Amino acid sequence: MVNAWLCAVFACSLLLVSPADAAYMPVPWVFTDPKHDPYNPLQYIASNTLTAIAISLVVLVALVQSALYWKYGGRCMLSMLIGEFTWTIGFGIRFGLHSDPDNASQYIAYYLFIVLSPCAFIASEYMLMGRIARYIQSNKHLLIPPQKITVVFVVSDVSTFLVQAAGAGLSISKNSSLSKIGEHIFLAGLVLQLVSFFLFVVVVLRFLFRIATMEPHTWRKDAQQPWHKDWRTLSYVLIVSSIGIMIRCVYRVTELSQGYLGYLATTEGFFYGLDSLPLLIAVAVYVPFWPARMIPGLDQLADVDNLGKDGEEDRGIEETRT
Repeated sequence: MVNAWLCAVFACSLLLVSPADAAYMPVPWVFTDPKHDPYNPLQYIASNTLTAIAISLVVLVALVQSALYWKYGGRCMLSMLIGEFTWTIGFGIRFGLHSDPDNASQYIAYYLFIVLSPCAFIASEYMLMGRIARYIQSNKHLLIPPQKITVVFVVSDVSTFLVQAAGAGLSISKNSSLSKIGEHIFLAGLVLQLVSFFLFVVVVLRFLFRIATMEPHTWRKDAQQPWHKDWRTLSYVLIVSSIGIMIRCVYRVTELSQGYLGYLATTEGFFYGLDSLPLLIAVAVYVPFWPARMIPGLDQLADVDNLGKDGEEDRGIEETRT
């Protein structure tokens, strides 16, 4: 469902770009002084070297995770996997901006793919938390039951995604008032996404703390298992990944609060250091810690919404584990 929303909104967003919007009139200092080029939205010339490094690393992670998905499964990670490929498209478009920095349509397409693709990463984090809670059968320690945690946060993720997409669509309008409204809507979507994800991280940390202090036997459930089959290891990975996403969310909110031509938005180093790198770590950390490899039968936990089958499902999972 999430992936369908992603594809549909990306397509609709790109349709908002008309040939008229893409028109521009080059000026003599377009390449010699990009900082003062009124038609260059980046206000700098994108480095092809950095773009090549970024796209190579993202493609590598996406391909390795595709192989892991094929071998071990893990449907809750499919959203992240698809998001990595759409993120790659964004970096690919960035190559074109190096030689044609004033191309408005390329910039809009690039921005949409780069900014909106991480929504798919966040959706996977939500689903994975629900699977972990169901696996260790400690539902009472979650502020939101595992049967609902995925639905609540994924719906929130999709909603903030749509708000951001709508804001991005309005912000490219030639009407200055509509463009300003779109910018505010986009910022609101980013703020809502940050708040939603922050609450999710609080839920995760509270859950793990209560398990460790109130149910030590559950906390040590996999103590005799190798590291790649210990649920605690996967929970630590989830936290590391969430920190990377949180850094990116804070950066994007701060960046847009300064405006599209603010200092953060027009400095390439911040884009890679506070957006691309944290997100790359957030997804790459799952390569050695693929969830379906660490928790056999992970895909069986997708039935968390079937409230009447708790006992039967839990016995089946335990049998798979042993």
